[in-house]
Amino acid sequence: MPIDTDSAAAVKAGPPSRFSDTLLDILENVSYARVHPEIIDDPVYRLRYLAYTREGFMDHNPEEICIDDLDKTANVMCFGIYIEDELVSSIRLHHVTARHRQSPSMKVYPEVLNPMLDRGMSFIDPSRFTADHEASLAYPALPFLTLRIAAMASVYFEADLCLALVRPEHAAFYRRVFGSEQIAGVRTYPGLHFPVGLYGAQVDTIRARVAQRFPFFLSTYEERHQLFSSALNGSGERVMASARTAYERAREALENGAAS
Repeated sequence: MPIDTDSAAAVKAGPPSRFSDTLLDILENVSYARVHPEIIDDPVYRLRYLAYTREGFMDHNPEEICIDDLDKTANVMCFGIYIEDELVSSIRLHHVTARHRQSPSMKVYPEVLNPMLDRGMSFIDPSRFTADHEASLAYPALPFLTLRIAAMASVYFEADLCLALVRPEHAAFYRRVFGSEQIAGVRTYPGLHFPVGLYGAQVDTIRARVAQRFPFFLSTYEERHQLFSSALNGSGERVMASARTAYERAREALENGAAS
């Protein structure tokens, strides 16, 4: 079976670090579920609400959910992350193209990003990254398990940039892990009580390097297809993480001389 270059690069870099190996083990119990866009009472939206109101980032509302106009666009994908069947975090992605330009970053930085789209570029724009409070204490590496979805989407959709619309104090994480670079300065986002800056990671440039350092970001084509295929949009099916499978497939192929 052919293996992708990211998996081959990860294996050739040597055995995973203790940190990466631990996350590969945790991922054996992680599954992802894509939220159906018509189900507004999905627990993901309440998880968002609890996380944002706990930190004082948004006002209370009687419905006790956090949902906005960008949850209804044609290019949106929202996911719940589960560990042993418990919802622990969530994330929303927009696949931004010249045809579908709606996304959080486009709301705040249209004059920066529109010219890039006009040149034929495309982006993955992650947002609404929220976590259960108790789970974030039990699993300090939860941001990695959650942002793995954005890494997979960047590969599946062959995006040029994976954007990060983040608070200034979180920028160092994205620089360190994804090699993100600042695209534009700090601004405010409608409805949130904190400033954000715009960062972007060049997907083709950083893919192999990220896989080498953090092989838990690896995935099989089968997992990516189940998560992102439009034919399976919002099926609610739990998709098991395949990072260990992708790594082991590559290791076996290299040992058998199937990869150059």
